[in-house]
Amino acid sequence: MSEGIDVEALRADTPGCAHVAHFNNAGAALPPRPVTAAVTAHLRLEARIGGYEAAEHAEKAIARSYDAIAALIGAAPDEIALIENATRAWDMAFYSIPFAPGARILTTTSEYASNGIAFAQIARRTGARVQAVPDDEHGQMSLPALAAELDRGGVRLVAVNHVPTHNGLINPAERIGALCRRYGVTFLLDACQSIGQFPVDVADIGCDMLSATGRKFLRGPRGTGFLYVRRDLITRLEPPFLDLHAATWTAPGRYDIRPDARRFETWERNVAAQIGLGVAADYAGAVGLAATGRRIQTLADGLRRDLAGLPGITVLDRGERRCGIVTFDVHGHQAADVKRELRRHNVNVSVTDIAHHRLDAHPVPAAIRASVHHYNTEQETARLADLIARIAARRP
Repeated sequence: MSEGIDVEALRADTPGCAHVAHFNNAGAALPPRPVTAAVTAHLRLEARIGGYEAAEHAEKAIARSYDAIAALIGAAPDEIALIENATRAWDMAFYSIPFAPGARILTTTSEYASNGIAFAQIARRTGARVQAVPDDEHGQMSLPALAAELDRGGVRLVAVNHVPTHNGLINPAERIGALCRRYGVTFLLDACQSIGQFPVDVADIGCDMLSATGRKFLRGPRGTGFLYVRRDLITRLEPPFLDLHAATWTAPGRYDIRPDARRFETWERNVAAQIGLGVAADYAGAVGLAATGRRIQTLADGLRRDLAGLPGITVLDRGERRCGIVTFDVHGHQAADVKRELRRHNVNVSVTDIAHHRLDAHPVPAAIRASVHHYNTEQETARLADLIARIAARRP
């Protein structure tokens, strides 16, 4: 046991651990056996009896996905919509908000590209204004600066990423939520990188909406995500598009939108993957998110120390509180080349580049991103550091 985690049991439950040292959990984590089994079992059922018929047969498992996600974040099942990915979930929330000319959208300097593109589109379309709140001395959103902007007035939305994709920090979501509640401003939290990595409770945070994915730290299937919308806000938001699942066609030219969060869904979806998402949420809860968070923190802190002690390596992470995403630069070596070299040794990392975060003055155009999970080991992180040391010692 380590930090309350049975690492050997987790690794035995994760077939991929026998083949790779996987440090791309911020991209897509290795799924555990129960998730893979649930997905493949439903696909086999579809092949045997038909897709519609299989969905009818699996009604309880489908419904369980809503309950499992709700329990994971401290919400109610009717506040949960299951969407095909985190970006579309975020879009469904963001594009449902009416913006008037001059309305202000406050965000972070570390906002992800997909969100930034949506901001720019809405600003062009409606005349709304987008403003990145400055960082504090730790590199995260400055709370005094946010309070000052809220005090100026005219803010329609505060949209913040809980964990940026590229610099290791955790934004102070609870304190941001408290400020938004004080000023009566809607708060949309992008929890793409935090769900499954440590406990996330919507009541504690005070967010009005939260978007997340299944494939990252939650260890669910690709092509899954979800949206939380606070119950008393749901009926005040009209999704940017509707279908016969989100609404009922009551007469020619008339329709009624359903009253729960499923108004943000569409009728057609990957049922097998949705079932797998629910299993992943149950699995994460059974392992324990507090224990998972401690385990990830220990591994990430150890990896940062190992890398920081190497010549030719700069660890780029910031934040008063840091997470399981470790970003670094190998001097004189292209990040993509380092990634390819590590892959030859069956070690998975990813690359984050400036096109993903245009508002952030990042010190290098591209960096290596190693993201740990509870099934990784100290031996794996030590091996990664050793491989990086060998690469750094070579002339580029």
